[in-house]
Amino acid sequence: MNDSEVGVIVTHAHPLHVDLEVACLCCLAPQPFHFTSLSDQVVCSLCVHHIGAEKSERRDLEHVKLWASRWASAETVHADYIAETDALLVGRDNDLTALRDQVAELSAIVAGRFTAGIDGVRSLLQNDLVKRAERNTELARRQIDWAMAGIWRVEALHHYSAAQKCSCGRTAGSCAESAAIDPLRQALLAWEKKNVALLRGGSRHGLPADHPAVLAQRIR
Repeated sequence: MNDSEVGVIVTHAHPLHVDLEVACLCCLAPQPFHFTSLSDQVVCSLCVHHIGAEKSERRDLEHVKLWASRWASAETVHADYIAETDALLVGRDNDLTALRDQVAELSAIVAGRFTAGIDGVRSLLQNDLVKRAERNTELARRQIDWAMAGIWRVEALHHYSAAQKCSCGRTAGSCAESAAIDPLRQALLAWEKKNVALLRGGSRHGLPADHPAVLAQRIR
């Protein structure tokens, strides 16, 4: 139970009377807010009806659906970025071919006098495309990491035991959260394995701060 459930007024430190995007304290997703008081709840409109311990089952199920939807959306955005980048690279190759033809023609006429200038234009074009593709790919990766970290937290509370019983105490067939997570378990396992390897290799990873591998790394 949190402070809002026992009637304690909790203040926040966000600016007032401006449109903001802040992480909801319930679903943890970045959501739009417009605070008019320091005592306004930092709970989004989708989660207002989750307040109360007796609503935890509905809350967890709706959060799983939210994270799964965001993960699927991030996957689609990432695929669009890849398609856009491929198209840009094709255009770049065409531009480079045209530039090479111009270089050859000018070199023959002016003995290569303008070669360095055209090579510089070609280098700038290539660097701009590569940087744009890298930014788009990194943004898509962060969105996927955020969604998968949320699903991982729910899966930690709702996974099957050897007796085919959910860890929450319900049977596998009667646990709505487990059923919602089932289609994502393989993708979640692959994502977790990949990010644990990144963590151990000292690279940026998307594991949440309370993941066992992260905690073990801190102890070291």
